[in-house]
Amino acid sequence: MNRHYTILDNRVELRERGPSGAAQPSRPRLEAFCPPVLAGRPVFMVLPGGGYLRHADHEGAPVARWLNTLAINAVVLHYSVAPDHPGGPLHPRPLREARAVLAWLRSGGSGLGVDPARIGVAGFSAGGHLAAMLSTGAGSEGPPGAAMDRPDLSVLAYPVISMVRGVHAGSVEALLGPDAALSTREALSADLAVDGATPPAFLWHTADDGAVPAENSLSYARALARAGIPRELHVFPTGRHGLGLAGEQPGASAWPELCARWLDGHHWP
Repeated sequence: MNRHYTILDNRVELRERGPSGAAQPSRPRLEAFCPPVLAGRPVFMVLPGGGYLRHADHEGAPVARWLNTLAINAVVLHYSVAPDHPGGPLHPRPLREARAVLAWLRSGGSGLGVDPARIGVAGFSAGGHLAAMLSTGAGSEGPPGAAMDRPDLSVLAYPVISMVRGVHAGSVEALLGPDAALSTREALSADLAVDGATPPAFLWHTADDGAVPAENSLSYARALARAGIPRELHVFPTGRHGLGLAGEQPGASAWPELCARWLDGHHWP
């Protein structure tokens, strides 16, 4: 059975259930896919997309189970989204939550049996934006984090990267509100924050993505190249936004196998 955790005051705690069996609060919460057979193996934090308005379920648990087939543990973070906090901008709640989970895994005290020295992040669409911010230190309160405050690898699927060019307007408004200043949007643009501590990345997109332009992945890959960070980028000719594991989609359905080879090249698991 998968274990469920809640995040309170930037702490990750085993989730308590009420008399009816329902767990509260609904978000933020963490779902762990860390079977005993994978003890000592690496772990990925999976961040589903949904424009910071909802979570796309097909980019959560199914991705975690796919990682398990590669002998990699996974935790799915159901981070806060805009409807959870209607009184003001959502930022920085999701980033704080992701950083809390990363610190919890890195501490070695999670009780999940994962390797605290090998932690990856996999993000889809808006979840890719959150993963890229976590990887670069973009949007952080205070100075950018050191390498140990970042994941060790990142997998970014059709990610929202920039808040100023080729933007997904829905994600910007949900995260920052409708009138965010240019300087604020630049501070949350991960392609402008890549540095020497940014982890290697595997990116994929489709050329005709009508929601999040492929320029987002291209811009991040260019920034990684300038910083000398290893990266692999695949832009498939066709496919709608939000494909997840991509199933039978021509071209894009190859990405899980390509990613598995990339992970193997980094000696994961």
